[in-house]
Amino acid sequence: MASLLDSVTVTRVFSLPITSSISPASKVPSVSARRISPVPEFRGLKASRKSSVTQSASLGTNLGSRFARGGRIVCEAQDTTAAAVEVPNISDSEWQTQVLESDVPVLVEFWAPWCGPCRMIHPIVDQLAKDFAGKFKFYKINTDESPNTANRYGIRSVPTVIIFKDGEKKDSIIGAVPKETLEKTIERFVVE
Repeated sequence: MASLLDSVTVTRVFSLPITSSISPASKVPSVSARRISPVPEFRGLKASRKSSVTQSASLGTNLGSRFARGGRIVCEAQDTTAAAVEVPNISDSEWQTQVLESDVPVLVEFWAPWCGPCRMIHPIVDQLAKDFAGKFKFYKINTDESPNTANRYGIRSVPTVIIFKDGEKKDSIIGAVPKETLEKTIERFVVE
């Protein structure tokens, strides 16, 4: 997203009343009369209290006092790709080799694309995969695409997180839970 849109600036205007004193023959400043400045590097959402009087003056209007209370909001892109590890999706065909035959404990998140709470827990599972790299394996399985595995383990609600060790189901957590809850559960099964 950052490469597509590096920055967006939105000008806030609190009041611009339309009165009968504006005639159809009034000169409206053209867009090309505006001075365009370079956009800074994207670093998040910021509110700026800079006055828009200079902008309105450059447009050739006398509405500067009405813009004086306004400000700018600058939206800046952030690179979030380096912050987390993306947990791979697996299917029914990979289940045996990736989960049941694993030499380290495995956390599997059962999810569905239409599930809102699943989207809330994805970044938490991705961060935990980074934190416990080498000590634990992490996978996601889409219950719509792999219903056999979901049925085998009685998944009736998503998200459901199941921890496997030595090919056996050891623990499960149903629903979107805080990161701390998942961390405490994982720490019980970490191989040192």
